Amino acid sequence: MEEELCYTAALQFFMRFFLGKGPAMQFGITLKPDISIERIVGLTRQAEDSGFEYGWIFDSHVLWKEPYPLLTLMAANTKRMRLGTCVTNPATRDLTVTASLFATLNLFSGGRMELGIGRGDSSRRVLGKKPVSWSQLESAVKEFRDLTSGKEVQHDGQPTRLTWAQDSSRVWIAGYGPKVLHMAGRVADGIILQFADPALIDWCMSFVKEGARAAGRNPKQIEVMSAAPVWVSDDLTVGRERVRWFPALVSNHVMDLIRQYKPEDLPPALTSYVQDRGHYDYQHHCEVESDNANFVSDEVVDRFCLLGNAAAHQKKLRELAAVGVTQFNIYLMCGDEEQTLETYERDVLPEFLKAKKP
Repeated sequence: MEEELCYTAALQFFMRFFLGKGPAMQFGITLKPDISIERIVGLTRQAEDSGFEYGWIFDSHVLWKEPYPLLTLMAANTKRMRLGTCVTNPATRDLTVTASLFATLNLFSGGRMELGIGRGDSSRRVLGKKPVSWSQLESAVKEFRDLTSGKEVQHDGQPTRLTWAQDSSRVWIAGYGPKVLHMAGRVADGIILQFADPALIDWCMSFVKEGARAAGRNPKQIEVMSAAPVWVSDDLTVGRERVRWFPALVSNHVMDLIRQYKPEDLPPALTSYVQDRGHYDYQHHCEVESDNANFVSDEVVDRFCLLGNAAAHQKKLRELAAVGVTQFNIYLMCGDEEQTLETYERDVLPEFLKAKKP
């Protein structure tokens, strides 16, 4: 399995770059709302000024600040940046509330809102609840689209319509398993994949493409996001410790996959690293140097994240573009966030922004 994934990634890399197709890619940031409101606004402004086209925010309302007032402030302080949740879920709030929030923010922002949604992890588990099923997620996406377009839906058996809503937001679905990825291929505008491993992304996209074709869609019209933390430095030892929390976050989803699928249905590159995982404390979720990440090896950190100097980041971004990634989303929460944006603006982004120009 791993050899096949590597071969496919290498082949696509060769075809894209040696046959003259450059690495056009969009860039975004995701903020964890545990920092001050002033910094959230400041980092969003800085990111837009630096060339980032997307601004996302985590939604875990118990652990961190409520995202929707913050998205309002982010919209008020930007002009072009597209904004959204990365990610919400259908169960934390009644879906009519989520749809109304997005429809309102879409009017306020001039149509710049995009919904990132998944089955629910920290926002559900801290309340002692399980994530929703992939079928519930699919139904929620369809209802969200209708509600935010001003169409009538049957919500819990009651005819419901947001008569004032206008244009629906694009929907990005986050997931890892074959079933949810196949579903996402049927209904999503974009896919959110929380790692920067080209081979694993290629494996995930095989199910997305199957789902798209089954629904009569062109898979090339589906956006693909790779979301991961970065650390730009020649000191790999320091960098790894700043981002080691991220594969630990991913492990929560991997544990779900292991319970749902046979071992042969999942690549060892995704599942084998969790075998020594202990208890995961959500009170230290996404926290730099958290004990949650003690089981994560350097090899996994290097695959899932972006480390090294600026040239190393550009190289891996080209590899991600080669397997179809259209947006790289920095989980901007490892410390020195302003410096990271400055470094990316100066040393990383120019190659990719230039490639998008006609």
